[in-house]
Amino acid sequence: MENYRPRIADKTLERKLKGKGAVLIQGPKWCGKTTTAEQMAKSILYMSKPEDVKANLIAADINPSKLLEGETPRLIDEWQIAPKLWDAVRFEVDHRKGMGQFILTGSAVPPDDEEIFHSGTGRFAWIKMRPMSLFESGESTGEISLKALFDQPEQILAENKIDDIDKLAFLICRGGWPGTVDMEPEIALDQAFDYFDAIVNTDISRVDNVKRDSERARRLMKSYARNQGTQTAYTVLRDDILANDAESLTEDTVYSYTNALRKIFVIEDMHAWNPNLRSKTAIRTSDTRYFSDSSIATASLGLGPADLVKDLETMGLFFETLCVRDLRVYAESLDGEVYHYRDKSGLECDAVIHLRNGSFGLIEIKLGGDHLIEEGAANLKTFSSKIDTKKMKEPAFMMVLTGTGKYAYRREDGVYVVPVGCLRD
Repeated sequence: MENYRPRIADKTLERKLKGKGAVLIQGPKWCGKTTTAEQMAKSILYMSKPEDVKANLIAADINPSKLLEGETPRLIDEWQIAPKLWDAVRFEVDHRKGMGQFILTGSAVPPDDEEIFHSGTGRFAWIKMRPMSLFESGESTGEISLKALFDQPEQILAENKIDDIDKLAFLICRGGWPGTVDMEPEIALDQAFDYFDAIVNTDISRVDNVKRDSERARRLMKSYARNQGTQTAYTVLRDDILANDAESLTEDTVYSYTNALRKIFVIEDMHAWNPNLRSKTAIRTSDTRYFSDSSIATASLGLGPADLVKDLETMGLFFETLCVRDLRVYAESLDGEVYHYRDKSGLECDAVIHLRNGSFGLIEIKLGGDHLIEEGAANLKTFSSKIDTKKMKEPAFMMVLTGTGKYAYRREDGVYVVPVGCLRD
């Protein structure tokens, strides 16, 4: 396809198709799932194509296997519109006995799983796609590889192309939506606000066919944006919403709204990391609140680049969301996950990249400035010293991930300082 920007998920999809009969790609709307799948598909069924929706639903109900006919890999786009297709795909995979038969894409969890009788174990592989990382959108030079850091290079050096605070603020507010990358700046910034409006007005209700109040949805997302990067409880979110709500609001209702946002991949909380430590300090196990893209957070609060530049402390919080998005994209290509650590004493680590083989890296996220980098490095060394290396590996690396700053380099104490504008998978 012309003008297709390669995605890190491309190689993952190619690999998964060689080992499973079907691959499911999930992620928020407009993040590029269908476009990525189209690069490898030999035939395509668009379930949401307006003129075909009714006919597709009828066929899926009467004879779903008919919809699966076509050259393979066959792409079934937005499969969750007809949940019966899941078991039909599983049946075809079993009987064809070949790999790479189907690619399914979905921007929401099915509203009703009663029509699904098989988990898909052994037949399906799962891929989660997110909005573009800075490397995928072309803003990061990609000179520093996360994979290479696990090999502990003695020296690194790369130049940051995003060392201007105004440009960084723009990228935070624009987000990683593929459709915005080549737009004029002002038009690109509009897209996040339109995305936010679509979520609160329609998507949050359509995901499970439960009518939800759009104004409450707006207030919830605003509260989530104010509390991103924290382990805020649902009770706090409820109280925040109630400050401008004349009616009563239960914690269960807040959970219903947030669960709907989770089902359409708008929010993606980060799990707590539980390592072996020399001390017996109690570890906080609550999830940390994050949106799947920084632009959703800024749009929730009605903020633009100029607002962030005027308040660098607030900008630092949204910058963290951008970094978490990129780290998740890079880590998953390495069969890794991103966690957060915080204990009762207040010691925390913004991100822990933990690979399947047990290797892990510790990361502090700082917008920029020598004093913040020094603070981040000191925190990493303190945390590292508490890890019981008799029971688990030593950290493969420690890194302060920054926004501004001219270069990526390795300090004398071994801590890497890497601008996000230099990083890749």
